[in-house]
Amino acid sequence: MITSTTGPQPADFADVRATNLAVVLRFVREHAPCSRADIAASTGLNKATVSSLVADLIDRRLVRETGLTENRVGRPATMLVLDGSPYAAIGVEINVDYVSAVATDLAGERLLTWRRSFGGGESVNQGVAGVGAIIRRVVNRMAREERQVLGLAVAVPGLVDVQGTVRIAPNLGWRDADIGGDLTKALRDPGFPIQVDNDANLAALAEQRFGAHAGASDLVYLTGEIGVGAGIILDGRLRRGRLGYSGEIGHVQLDPDGPECHCGRRGCLEVMAGIGAVLGKDPSPAEIQMEIEESVRLARAGDPATLATLESVGRSLGKGVSILANLLNPEVVILGGYYVPLAPWLLPAVQEEMDDRVIAAGSGGQVVASTLGHDAAALGGAARVLDSIDSGRLPRVP
Repeated sequence: MITSTTGPQPADFADVRATNLAVVLRFVREHAPCSRADIAASTGLNKATVSSLVADLIDRRLVRETGLTENRVGRPATMLVLDGSPYAAIGVEINVDYVSAVATDLAGERLLTWRRSFGGGESVNQGVAGVGAIIRRVVNRMAREERQVLGLAVAVPGLVDVQGTVRIAPNLGWRDADIGGDLTKALRDPGFPIQVDNDANLAALAEQRFGAHAGASDLVYLTGEIGVGAGIILDGRLRRGRLGYSGEIGHVQLDPDGPECHCGRRGCLEVMAGIGAVLGKDPSPAEIQMEIEESVRLARAGDPATLATLESVGRSLGKGVSILANLLNPEVVILGGYYVPLAPWLLPAVQEEMDDRVIAAGSGGQVVASTLGHDAAALGGAARVLDSIDSGRLPRVP
């Protein structure tokens, strides 16, 4: 497992101890099992400081000792690994027809994965009440396991500004909603921070930390749900843009004479390469999974009409991905959501368009299907909480 931020380095400013605690914790996460001497040699911190910092992390139950190793020059060394057994990070995704919840420990191991139906189109108040009830169940489960919740991050399919306000989530019918504040009230000030972000952003974090291309410094995640959005990681960091609205690739126009999009324009990527284009209609949320499974069945059976549709959608998707490739030059573009089961038929057409349209030959990177499934955005919520720990927001001594 690899973290998704460049991480702190030893510093000389006021909160130097908190910063250096994060430096040591990050080193243990990435290099465990490791010794105190390994940490000192790699970070530039002196041995006495490292010993003090490690003792603090052990007191917080973030790190533990795991015995001696003799496979090195000199005296045997006591090795360190992550602990984090008293803690949990929670991620939640709100989508049109479901809510996913994931809880992980400090090392990113899943403690819980839930998926519950959700009434798309509910008012913000109704939605918050329903999501809050699910979150309470997750928090209560963690409490029964004697785990302290480090934080919660919520993924929403829409424009989320840098303050976490959902400016517009068209498929949910929500506008200018303070979901974080509303959830804090619904949970009666739970004692841990609640963050809100766009679903593609958090899914990109999940891919960068947990996915098949974990550690990639430059990647793009494309959602394949009702809408199409992009989560963008460049130079190892999530890029949100000035207001937080980056990644709205779904409304890039591919054909001015194309079909009308929900946004009022014509020929947008979303209407030409979204799930509605695959199915030939805008299915209700309850129908999507069944319709996708039927498309997969027909494609496997060699149905000519289905194969032609998937090739056409793949070519439109390839045009959109080529724009991203020329603009951002990512190492990998990852297709998520409902694109995953359709990937065997979409990817050849996507790659062919990429080969034709990317200006610098071979610079478009790979285009692959996600291995994280529909839980990617929720898992990314947990990853965002873990990122905050890596950045120095450490829990107090239990």
